[in-house]
Order: sequence, then structure tokens, then C-alpha cells
Amino acid sequence: MYRSLEELCRVEKETGKPFWKIVQEDDCVEQGISAEESFAQMSGMYQAMQYADVHYDETLKSASGLVGTEGTKMKRAREAGTLLCGDFIGKVMEKALKTSESNACMKRIVAAPTAGSCGVVPAVFLSVQEERGFSEERMVEALYVAAGIGGVIANRAFLAGGCQAEIGSASAMAAGGVAYLLGGGADEIANAAALALKNLLGLACDPVAGLVEVPCVKRNVMGAVNAMTSADMTMAGIFSKIPPDEVIDAMRSIGRSMNEDIRETGKGGLAGTPTGVEIRDRMAGTL
Repeated sequence: MYRSLEELCRVEKETGKPFWKIVQEDDCVEQGISAEESFAQMSGMYQAMQYADVHYDETLKSASGLVGTEGTKMKRAREAGTLLCGDFIGKVMEKALKTSESNACMKRIVAAPTAGSCGVVPAVFLSVQEERGFSEERMVEALYVAAGIGGVIANRAFLAGGCQAEIGSASAMAAGGVAYLLGGGADEIANAAALALKNLLGLACDPVAGLVEVPCVKRNVMGAVNAMTSADMTMAGIFSKIPPDEVIDAMRSIGRSMNEDIRETGKGGLAGTPTGVEIRDRMAGTL
């Protein structure tokens, strides 16, 4: 697995192979499988994302009762035309909520790259496919692009240790995938990922009651919309002044310097507010 986006960009320039194919070939070597088998696996993941969206259950709430049904609320607002963000971004928001809520309700999702950030990539990819009519094959290629970005982040830094890692990584993956779908090469893919990750540096991970529900579900919405704006900025010719790999390194450095109370422990941040503590104690049966 590649350790830098710079290397992936270099390989694309030297070989003429598209970004997604480079990632796929690396996957084939790592798993010891054929290109056809690898593509079938990735296609299965995209189909699972589609399934989670189509089979969202608007009646379900998580066991805690903290999340659920809000994907339908967003859908109704979008269909009523009341969203200031418009129909397309409304659709992205809706799908991010649906997939994230499905995770909290123990439905089948794809960790992309984690369960807590599972709504970002599907929300972006499914919405873009519906909007632009990209083929299934093209979407699977974009998923390879996203996976390649996630792999570099995992190797160079981490995918957990603050929501900057979970939501930030997912947003970077989605942004890079969209840049590819819009015709971008490796430089555009890497830049879109960098812009998305930069926007979320320092984001705490402060799950109320230790559950991947509050504020996690709504942060998936933020990550998905951030991915779209990062891809659009890139394709408009706006590039990061800090190289993509250095952005990842910065995320790693920030994560290591964070107090443990805001690194998935459920102690600080929103989890440590009076209401957050009250919810935690109620869930623990101490009230």
C-alpha cells in the first residue's frame, strides 16, 4: 500500500495509468487476487452502499433513542423545496443522515473508512451518480480512488484519534473520488483530498455516552458537503498551498497532541457538557 499521495501522482505520470488502476493493481498484489476479483469486491462494496440508502428504515431509532428518522425529515424538506442549499446538496445531506443512522440502528453499512464516518462517501458518490448519470463501472473506479487516499492516510497517519481522522479522512476520500469523476488526474485527486482534510483539522472526537451517534451522525453531513466543495474548488483551479502529504502529516501531529478527553473516550467536548453527562448517566441507568 502506498505511503504518499505524491508517489501515486508520480506513478500516474510515469506509467500513464489512471489513479484508480494503480490502486487496484496494488490491491491485487496485497490480496493475491486477479484484477477481475478485485473489481468484483469493490463493486460489491458500492452495491452495499446503494442497498443501505435504498433500504433505509424511516421508522427505526437507535437503541439509545438518540438518532434515527432524521434522514426522512431531510428528504421531506428537500422534496418540499424549502432547503436553502438546494436539491442536490439536500440530497447529499439526506443520504449522509440515512447511512449514518442505519449504522447506529445496526443495519448493514460499509465502513468508509470507519463505521462512524460511513455516511460520507456513499452520500457523495450516490448523489453525484444520480446527478451526472455516471455508470456503475465509473463509480467503482472512483471507489478505488477513495480507497487509495484512505490507504495513504492510514499508512501515513491514522483513521481514528479524533473526528479529524474519521470524518476528515472520509471527506478527503470522497473529495478525491469526485475530482476523478469530474475528469481530474492524480494532481487534482490529491489536491481535493488535501483541501477536504485541511478544513477539518483539529476536529475533536467527543461521542456522547461513548456512542457513535451524537454528534457523529451530523458530522457525516458536514464531511459530505465539505467533500463536494473541496472537489469543486479543485476543478475550478484552486490548489492547496500546503502539499497533500504534508496535510496528512499535520493531521497526525495534531491528533497526537490532542488531550485524550477528545479522542474517542467520551469524556470531553460535547460528551462532557452537562447534557452530555446526563445522557451518559441515564444510559448507564444511574439516574
